[in-house]
Amino acid sequence: MKYRVPLELETKRLALRQFKEEGWRCLHKYYSDEEATRYTSGRASSEGETWRTMCSMVGHWQIRGYGPYALIKKSSSCLLGTAGFWYPNDWPEPEIKRALASDHWGMGYASKAFMEVQFIGREYLPEIPLISLIHPDNHPSMKLAEPLGAVLENEIPFRGSVWKVYRHPKE
Repeated sequence: MKYRVPLELETKRLALRQFKEEGWRCLHKYYSDEEATRYTSGRASSEGETWRTMCSMVGHWQIRGYGPYALIKKSSSCLLGTAGFWYPNDWPEPEIKRALASDHWGMGYASKAFMEVQFIGREYLPEIPLISLIHPDNHPSMKLAEPLGAVLENEIPFRGSVWKVYRHPKE
């Protein structure tokens, strides 16, 4: 498989890399958190569901040549969540996703990872228009997307609700 984007990225505080088996327990901090998953999966996940979700993110790279990164805090090697490209077969368009366990909210990790992924998307995937698909009640995600240049483009029916489509800038 030829990957279309770098397999690893770095910022001053973060490393974005492929998921490894031992990371699933840390990832489960996000997926088992009802508050964190309220606007994504809509419920907390079991350990088995978190494992399968992580495996689907690894598989996404194999099928699409890009995908979500494990988001690692460099100072502690702690896996905080995920950020990257996401385009499962039931999604309307390729998305920039991010997901952090709630104990890491408000520290700038999500916005920094989001900016890095936007940059990589513009550089390596210029032909792919990227969105963020945001639940209409997820105001923190809207507050993250807008300052980074994403613009509300429209609203679409998705998974029993009407979701907001934010378009990311190509430049």
